This record gives sequence, C-alpha cells and structure tokens, in this order.
Amino acid sequence: MLPNAGVYYFPWEINSSIPEGEALRTFGRLSCYDLARSEAILSAQHSKAQHRVHVDTRLVEPFEAQLGSLYMVLGEAEHREGENPVIKARILTCVEGMNVPLLEQAVQEQRKYFSERQERMGTDTS
Repeated sequence: MLPNAGVYYFPWEINSSIPEGEALRTFGRLSCYDLARSEAILSAQHSKAQHRVHVDTRLVEPFEAQLGSLYMVLGEAEHREGENPVIKARILTCVEGMNVPLLEQAVQEQRKYFSERQERMGTDTS
C-alpha cells in the first residue's frame, strides 16, 4: 500500500495541531543542514515573520545540500517535546527557480477546489 500523497502546508501553518504521522508537503529555503544530527532547517518569510521548519533527513541521505536554495519536502509529522513538529522526510528535492508566489496561488486554488467538492458531495447525499 502506498503512503498518502501529503497535504500541502505552508511553512507558517506547521504547528503542533498537525496530527502525528500525517503526510504533508511544504517548502522553504535551506538555511541550515547538520549531517551529524541528520537535520535540516527550511525557512520561509511570511508577512514580516521568518518561519522555520525542522526536517529529519535520515531517510533521504546522502543528499547534496545547497544552502540558500529552495527545497520541497514530502514526509510525515513527528512531534517532539516542546517543539513544532519535525518533518520526517521521504523526499527532499531542490526546486531552485520555482515560482513561489505561483505555488502559493496553486495551493490556495487546490484547497478551494477540494472545499467546494466536499460541499457538493455533502449536498448530493442529502
């Protein structure tokens, strides 16, 4: 059985309310990579705040880390005490050159579509 495709979350939406083990996708600039700890930090700017997402890279090593480059990660949320979830990466891909505002717009449109589809399905069964 294949794992779930993963729901898109913006880096600023990743918090402790995400269920343990939920498959998710997000993106950010690689701001730090610690090979000894198998941990990467992706960062993203939203409004005036800087958001950081911790990524466990054990399942995707070795990979050629390019600090400052844009990465997309697909993995599962893993909770650690007193922290936001860590993403246990299944895929960590450099997507440098990707149009981030266009990705954000696409994610919003996808959410809108799924919401409308869910509403239609709810009214069709009545």
